[in-house]
Amino acid sequence: MASSQYFFILAIVAILVPSILATEFVVGDDKGWTINFDYQAWSQGKEFHVGDTLVFKYKEGVHNVLKVNGTGFQQCVAPLGTEALISGNDVITLATSGRKWYICGVAKHCENGNQKLAITMLPQIVSLAPSPVSAAKECVKPIYYEWMMVVFGILAMVMV
Repeated sequence: MASSQYFFILAIVAILVPSILATEFVVGDDKGWTINFDYQAWSQGKEFHVGDTLVFKYKEGVHNVLKVNGTGFQQCVAPLGTEALISGNDVITLATSGRKWYICGVAKHCENGNQKLAITMLPQIVSLAPSPVSAAKECVKPIYYEWMMVVFGILAMVMV
């Protein structure tokens, strides 16, 4: 009986750990997704991992977000059929490692307003040790505290 409880606890922790360690990045911090902002400088020093999220905040109808490839990023052109995110609070969960590119497809915001972001995704964090805190700590919402409370609550219920 006790070993099945421990297995259950271990299974729950194994499922929750990736989401516990995920970080939410608000693109552009308090400036949001806008023109005439240096998103390359913003991304410097940040570590983006599989499971993290990017949140693009902007006034709905003024901008959009398009995921493009490296060529589309350089030329500020999205491939035909690219679906624009237009909510003004677009959340993208980073699912695979490697380079990722995003642009605004409204008017000439990408070409003339430098409204584009390129990041390099690292593999998912598998360690329970916290990663180094970046200088932009106040811009990153640490959701792992909430999840840790959930895990401890479940552990407490199972142990009783």
